[in-house]
Amino acid sequence: MMAEQIRQDQIANDLANAATPGYKADRTAQREFGALLLANRASGATVGSQSTAVQVDRIETDFTPMPSRETGEPLDFAIGGEGFFGVRTAQGVRYTRNGQFTVSPQGLLVTAQGDPVLGRDGRTLRVGAGGRVDPRALEVVRLDDPRKEGTNFVTGTPAGTAGTGQVQAGALEASGSDAARSMVDMIASLRAFEAGQRVIATIDETLAKAATQVGSVQG
Repeated sequence: MMAEQIRQDQIANDLANAATPGYKADRTAQREFGALLLANRASGATVGSQSTAVQVDRIETDFTPMPSRETGEPLDFAIGGEGFFGVRTAQGVRYTRNGQFTVSPQGLLVTAQGDPVLGRDGRTLRVGAGGRVDPRALEVVRLDDPRKEGTNFVTGTPAGTAGTGQVQAGALEASGSDAARSMVDMIASLRAFEAGQRVIATIDETLAKAATQVGSVQG
């Protein structure tokens, strides 16, 4: 039940970001704790094995690039292919595929949270006349071992610009979350959680009978 609760939280987060540009969906992998080998205590004959429980093994993020859609907004950017935008945050440089940027009061290109977007030289970018930024000026880097941090930031080791995609202005990458698949996964997880509840209720009833009926002495 604890493993399914973690999975439900992951699926709910995917559903909440089904419309977030550049969002990358997660997948929860589970594995067994192990199995118990059951045997007849009187004869020693092997009865068989019984699974104990499952736990969350790992949560993996699918970083596959998604198709982009045109928005017509001059400060919307999409990466066609591999790579991430560099962003300077309070915790250091982070990376994102969400190119829905805006302009700060100081005239800098920033994210919706106000974090400055980095250019190819690692410096902040100033929005030019007409509220536009040359897409070739944005920094796009390839990451080794990318790991999601929060909803839409990614950490990893920069591996340079080789093999990165081109930046398109006036477009946004679609979310990697499939709402239909997430709903099906949520229903399946909920049913597995409910099955665990029924097992616990059955065990509780069995223990109650053992304490009140089996153990009672009839005069």
